[in-house]
Amino acid sequence: MTVGAVRFYALQSMAITEVTYPVQLGFLPKGAAIPDVDHPGLLRAGARGSTPYGSKDVEFHVCPATDGAQSERPDVGLLTTSFDTVDLSRFTELQATLHTVREAGEITDADMAVVRQVLDGAELSGANGLPIKVLHLAGEGMIMRRSGPNRMSVVGPRTKGANGHGAATSVHADQDVYGTPLAQIMNGRAPSLFRHDSPDAQNADSTLMLLNLWIPLQQITQPLVLADRRSLDRRRHQLRYGLATDSFLHRDDEQVINDIWTFLHDPSQRWYFRSEMDHRSAYVFDTLGTPHGAGVLPGEELAERCSVALQAAEAAVEATDGASLIAALASSAEWEAPVGLTPALGDAIATMQALIAEALAAPNAVSTAWIDESRTARCKVVRMSLEMRLVAAVGPERVA
Repeated sequence: MTVGAVRFYALQSMAITEVTYPVQLGFLPKGAAIPDVDHPGLLRAGARGSTPYGSKDVEFHVCPATDGAQSERPDVGLLTTSFDTVDLSRFTELQATLHTVREAGEITDADMAVVRQVLDGAELSGANGLPIKVLHLAGEGMIMRRSGPNRMSVVGPRTKGANGHGAATSVHADQDVYGTPLAQIMNGRAPSLFRHDSPDAQNADSTLMLLNLWIPLQQITQPLVLADRRSLDRRRHQLRYGLATDSFLHRDDEQVINDIWTFLHDPSQRWYFRSEMDHRSAYVFDTLGTPHGAGVLPGEELAERCSVALQAAEAAVEATDGASLIAALASSAEWEAPVGLTPALGDAIATMQALIAEALAAPNAVSTAWIDESRTARCKVVRMSLEMRLVAAVGPERVA
C-alpha cells in the first residue's frame, strides 16, 4: 500500500472512501509466544514478552491503516469494529479543564476531579448514534501520556501518579475478562456480565461493556491505532500476558499482576487511526479485547530531527552562542520530507523547517519571539492524551 493511498469501493450498497497510510506498529515477536498450559490450544506471552510500554522484545511491522479523519467508513462502530468516537465538545467545563491540562502538560488532582464529575453518569453517543450511558468511572487508572514524534521520549524515567507515562510501544488489549483483577473484584462473574470477545469464549448478548475512554489533548504524531476485531483470528493472534502494575497502581498483592492481552502480527489485520484529533472528541473501545497501540507515521523521523535541532538552537540563542546555533541547524539542509504525509503532520514539519530557515538566514537577529514560536512548534508534535476506564450500558435497550 502506498503512502496516502485512496481506495473506493462498496460495502452493502454503501459507498466507502478510504485514505490509508503505512503506519509502524509494535507486536510481540512470534518467538516469544509459548503454549498456554492453562488454556490448551491457545498461546501466551513467555518470559521474553515485553510490557506494552517497554522497548525490549518488540517486533515492528508496517501496517496499512485507514485514516478516519479523511475517510468515510459507515461500518465502523463499537458493536462492529469494537471502537468508535464520541463527541465531547458540548461538555463546557470538561473542555476548559482539558485545555488547561494540555497547556500545563500534566494533570492535577483537581483536574481529575472535574473530569470525573463531568463524565460519571454522562450520556454519550457514538459516531453512528449508538447510545452509551456511563454507569461507573473506575477509581484507578486515569493516566496522562506524552510521547514525542518517532517514539522520542519526553517523560522522565519514573512515573509520578497520573503523569510521566509514555505511549504504548506495542499492540495490546488492557484486560482479560477471566483474569486479575476482574476475577477477584467480581467473584468470577465478569464474563457473564460484560460483553466480550475472547479467544476461548464470547458474550455477544450483554448491554454492559467495560470501555476505555481515550481523550487526545493533541495528536498529530504517535496516533492511537486500533484494530477492527473482525479481522482478528483471536485464537492465533491474541495471547495472555501478566503485566506488573506495582510501578503505577496501588493494589493488593493478589491483584498486582494485571492479566492483559498482547498480539502477534498478521497481514490480514485491518487498522484504523485519526491523523488529527484533539479533546473535542474521544475514542471509546472495548477494554476486554480491542488491540491498540501508538503508531509511527511517515515523516515522524523528520519531525523528531527538527524538534531536536530547534531545542538545541533555542538553548544556543538563550546563551547568546551564535556558533552553536548554526551548528545545531547546519545539517537541516539535507533533510527532505517524504511524500504522502498526513496533512496535519506535513503542516507541522513545514512550520519547524521555516523556523530553522529563518534562524539560519539571520542568526544574529534571532529573538525571544523566535524562541517562543519554536517551542510552540515543537510542542505541537508531542502527542498528549488522557485515558480512563468505565462501565457503560450500550445500545438502545441498555440498562436504565
